[in-house]
Amino acid sequence: MIEISNAELAVMKVLWHEAPLPAADIVTRLQQTQDWQAKTIKTLLNRLVQKGALSFEQQGRAYLYQPTIAESDYQLHAGQSFVQRLFAGKVTPLVATFAAAEQLSKDDIAELKALVAQLEQEQNDA
Repeated sequence: MIEISNAELAVMKVLWHEAPLPAADIVTRLQQTQDWQAKTIKTLLNRLVQKGALSFEQQGRAYLYQPTIAESDYQLHAGQSFVQRLFAGKVTPLVATFAAAEQLSKDDIAELKALVAQLEQEQNDA
């Protein structure tokens, strides 16, 4: 899977939310949340195209950019990579770390319980 920097990820999030978009629209959206110059954003777009994370097509004088990687696929890869690097591939220590630091809200805990129940049900049905 393609490695994407944090800055490049900001660009990808814009395009995962709405694509295809011309560079000018991407610049406008990112400048609402980032203190970046248009040239910086266009450099990030070019890097992502070179990496194969984005494709583009020319429409008149504009280039329309769109992701070549689904957000869910990238999240899965990035999540697995993170857990492998920091927690030796085990998810339980990750959740335990957040729990110990009181970073899990009641909603998070309820969602985790529901997920575990669903996974247990699927294993019982298999």
